[in-house]
Amino acid sequence: MSPMPQPRGGKVPPPNNLYTAILAVAVAVLLATMVYVTYACQADYGTIFGTP
Repeated sequence: MSPMPQPRGGKVPPPNNLYTAILAVAVAVLLATMVYVTYACQADYGTIFGTP
């Protein structure tokens, strides 16, 4: 027998870097959306917040 314990349930845990990559993609999409909305509001209405 191996001295290392075998994982139970047959599932192999994903590496932590996978979660970091998913978080990075989510933050990048959020940032890109914020930039797009800011640009679209400025182009269409001439202001970002409030009334023109």
